[in-house]
Amino acid sequence: MFPIFSAIIQQDPRHKDFEQQTLPHMEILYNYALRMTGNTEDAKDLLQETFLKAYRFWEKFEQGTNLRAWLFRIMKNTYINVYRKEAKEPDKVDYNDIENYYDLIRDQNSDDNDLQTKIFGQLLDDDVSTALESLPEEFRTVVILCDIEGLSYEEIAEFSQIPVGTVRSRLHRGRKLLYAKLYDYAKGRGFVK
Repeated sequence: MFPIFSAIIQQDPRHKDFEQQTLPHMEILYNYALRMTGNTEDAKDLLQETFLKAYRFWEKFEQGTNLRAWLFRIMKNTYINVYRKEAKEPDKVDYNDIENYYDLIRDQNSDDNDLQTKIFGQLLDDDVSTALESLPEEFRTVVILCDIEGLSYEEIAEFSQIPVGTVRSRLHRGRKLLYAKLYDYAKGRGFVK
């Protein structure tokens, strides 16, 4: 788990129950955080913030209900709050940071040894990723959660706080939009004749 978080919760008697129930969902939450943020460090921060909030409000979680959907909802709300905060702040650029930018990038070589980037970076082709990112948010979220993360319609409905019928409708429309955007891509690679 996270070092700071682990040190805090190990002193609390509730921590074993919390850990046993939530840790199996960490990987899927991280994958979704990575898709939302587009950055591994931001995804880790969002994941840690999600688990901290979940732990803080653990006694409010209704045992026997869908824990994964509850965690996803916490993550989504946390991301929205962070996004709103960042959107209100104007972009800041420090002149000292960009003064020698050209020299910096010219001298760097692009040796990408990040294992995670190598493994996950090739999962979706650039054209597919671009098409997916171009979908409106409500369609993109449903398509990612269903087709990439493998969540059920009911889990997506609970996470998004919408009826199951709306999930099916958005998934259908999102897939149609992706089909239209990726038709030439699929044809060029021999998937469509």
